[in-house]
Amino acid sequence: MRNLTTALLSLPLLLLGLNQVQGMEKMNEDTSMSQPMSSDGMMQSDSMKHDDMKSDDMKSDDMKSDDMKSDDMKMKDDNMKSDDMKMKDDMKHDQSMAPKHHYQVPSDAELRQRLTPLQYKVTRKDGTEPAFNNAYWNNHEAGIYVDVISGVPLFSSLDKYQSGTGWPSFTKPLDPANIVKKEDRGLFSVRTEVRSKLADAHLGHVFDDGPPPTGLRYCMNSAALRFIPAAELEQQGYGEYASLFK
Repeated sequence: MRNLTTALLSLPLLLLGLNQVQGMEKMNEDTSMSQPMSSDGMMQSDSMKHDDMKSDDMKSDDMKSDDMKSDDMKMKDDNMKSDDMKMKDDMKHDQSMAPKHHYQVPSDAELRQRLTPLQYKVTRKDGTEPAFNNAYWNNHEAGIYVDVISGVPLFSSLDKYQSGTGWPSFTKPLDPANIVKKEDRGLFSVRTEVRSKLADAHLGHVFDDGPPPTGLRYCMNSAALRFIPAAELEQQGYGEYASLFK
């Protein structure tokens, strides 16, 4: 009887201990479950922070890229403006250096009205003006001599000299491309005639008794020429020759 009574009294204590053990096990399980979740939460938080940092870096890179593109576009725009200004300056320079004349040969009817009888006789009839009685034989002013018909530049005062013949004489033409030479068998002799290339005007003759450095004497008729003073070259459209007299 005593043993039975003791067993019955001990039963509630056993049940209480069992409940305590089960409660502790449950707490341990909850704790173990809560730890992975907390770890996962931290990992997710770190991942989100990392993603935010990457996003910020990408934004920064995009901003840098935009700045570089803007700088490139600005440099290209500046270069284009610089090239445009250079082209305009070059065009202005070329225009200032280019001849302003459009050389033309008037009709014969116009020439008869515009030229003096002596000028027409010399240039169109191969005539010769009187020595020492013409416009330029004794002219010492600086400038150029152009074709009286077309205006094409033919000779320069820099190449003019006193030949003592009574006609304006030069050692060489201003531009050899503007004249042509032909054999002249008139007056019982063979001479070399000089004509203007564009207008085919008779100018005079060339001889091999001139001074150095060419040894030539271009003996011209004043009536076939028109003189442009050096001070008026720009004004009359021959500015490209002004530098010869500076």
